[in-house]
Amino acid sequence: MSATNPDARRSWQRDESIDPQAVLAALDDDACRAILEATAETALTATELSEECDIPMSTAYRKVEMLTEADLVAEQVRINTSGKHATEYRKNFDDVLVSVADGGVEVELTKQDEADSAASYAVADD
Repeated sequence: MSATNPDARRSWQRDESIDPQAVLAALDDDACRAILEATAETALTATELSEECDIPMSTAYRKVEMLTEADLVAEQVRINTSGKHATEYRKNFDDVLVSVADGGVEVELTKQDEADSAASYAVADD
């Protein structure tokens, strides 16, 4: 169980759609790791990630795309009461297990059960 949330239920996700090379490439990238750290507790937009991680906007967009394709961050829509909506990103796993077996690399992720995860949208008063 997670030390920060002992009540959260987690399960290993063994999903054939997870690309081990994409996961390993994302985890090997400094900017991607910074984004994962920044989005561990709260969802952030690309603009917020650019500022928080001290990376250019173009890099922030490229890296969140890389993390999304590796299934390491989830996208959701931030609905602002001003009418402007933004996509925000949040780390969507707890642990990564990498195994080398039968001449190949396998990656498994621990994730909170779907019932415990956040909604696919958030409301902000910006």
